[in-house]
Amino acid sequence: MKNTPDRTSKYRADSLSLIGAVALGTGVMIGAGIFALTGQMAEMTGSLFPLAFLSAALIVSFSAYSYVKLSNAYPSAGGIGMYLVKAYGRTLPTAFHALLMYFSMVIAQSFLARTFGSYTLRLFEIDDSSMLVPALGVGLLLAAFLINLSVNSVIEGVASVLGFIKIGGIVLFGVVGVLVADSVEVNISMVDSDATLTGFLGATALGILAFKGFTTITNSGSELKDPHRNLGRAIMISIALCVVIYALVGFAVASNLSLKEIIATRNYSLAAAAKPALGEYAVWFTVILAMLATAGGIIASIFAVSRMLAMLTEMKLVPHRHFHMPGSIQKHTLVYTIVLGLLLVVFFDLTRIAALGIIFYLTMDIAIHWGVLRHLRKDLGANPVILVTAIVLDMIILVGFLWVKITSDPFVLFVAAAAMAVILIGEYFFLMQRPADEQQEQQKHSHSH
Repeated sequence: MKNTPDRTSKYRADSLSLIGAVALGTGVMIGAGIFALTGQMAEMTGSLFPLAFLSAALIVSFSAYSYVKLSNAYPSAGGIGMYLVKAYGRTLPTAFHALLMYFSMVIAQSFLARTFGSYTLRLFEIDDSSMLVPALGVGLLLAAFLINLSVNSVIEGVASVLGFIKIGGIVLFGVVGVLVADSVEVNISMVDSDATLTGFLGATALGILAFKGFTTITNSGSELKDPHRNLGRAIMISIALCVVIYALVGFAVASNLSLKEIIATRNYSLAAAAKPALGEYAVWFTVILAMLATAGGIIASIFAVSRMLAMLTEMKLVPHRHFHMPGSIQKHTLVYTIVLGLLLVVFFDLTRIAALGIIFYLTMDIAIHWGVLRHLRKDLGANPVILVTAIVLDMIILVGFLWVKITSDPFVLFVAAAAMAVILIGEYFFLMQRPADEQQEQQKHSHSH
């Protein structure tokens, strides 16, 4: 008798600590937000870009409310995928929005990989338009893939060490950068007369992308110690840490570079800000810090997103093919995640990767809040005022960001719309192939709400 391979995903309970979960969350958040988004945000909103970080933090604080409530009630490896199932059942809205979240997380990995390439080239004074940027990003993704093939203790250990080094180094950069600046005032207010409300909203949207890494923590529910208590705590601690760090570093950059300099060096603005403040050795320090930070962010992101896709697969919400690969479904989803990330790294630049990520994420985020408000509010004891506020804020920011892209880069909107249409149509036909009894069960679920 032929033995069939064990395809089940194996999650080891209590294998992830609270500190490890915070390290995974901040690893994704800080890697993307500080090292690559600062310059892009300054380009959109001028001297107000430090305020755009704070505006993003405010909006994310409202958004986090739903995730904390859901995490404490329904901890699982499926994270957001499972939360959508609780709200909408195993239906098309669940599959569509869960895949939007999945792709936004893959996009975040690609964003980190290209950021790694841009900063690494500063060691050799090579322009970041070089093809070496995607080449280095590809190498980093492959290395992160190998690390994620190992056991949780190794993944957590690597992510935690890189997370502590990164946080300590960035705080040091921010404090020293402010102390040695000629003035503690933001010195770019005289050259940003073209700043607009839509530009500020667009910059705030990018700032949200810098915070969205907290959602990776939700995928740790099957492995985190005391998840009903610690998932929510890990989310709140991660966001609080990043608010302090982003404000500090944003002020340090603004104190040491003019607006034009920040925009010109938007893909490596921290390294550029370190040079006038602290000299050439500070540039090396900042670049090495960025390399460690982005590497840790990718390791943490891959860890979470592959588990989310595996859960969706096991719930028969997305199609799956083994392609003769050995091992569990989670190992297969790890491969799919890396392959998609490699394609994005090679074919899209940082600005467009960020735009796709924020469109997908905000769309999914609105669906999460609406699901809690419409279907789960009583079960979770959630405050409807906070939920409605989160939805309204998300919609304002999304509309503002779309308007910025319509006027500056409409191509990325066509790509986003086409990708969303493919996901929606593909999932519709896939779910229609389910047995009739499963479809009837889901109709009953939706009617019960």
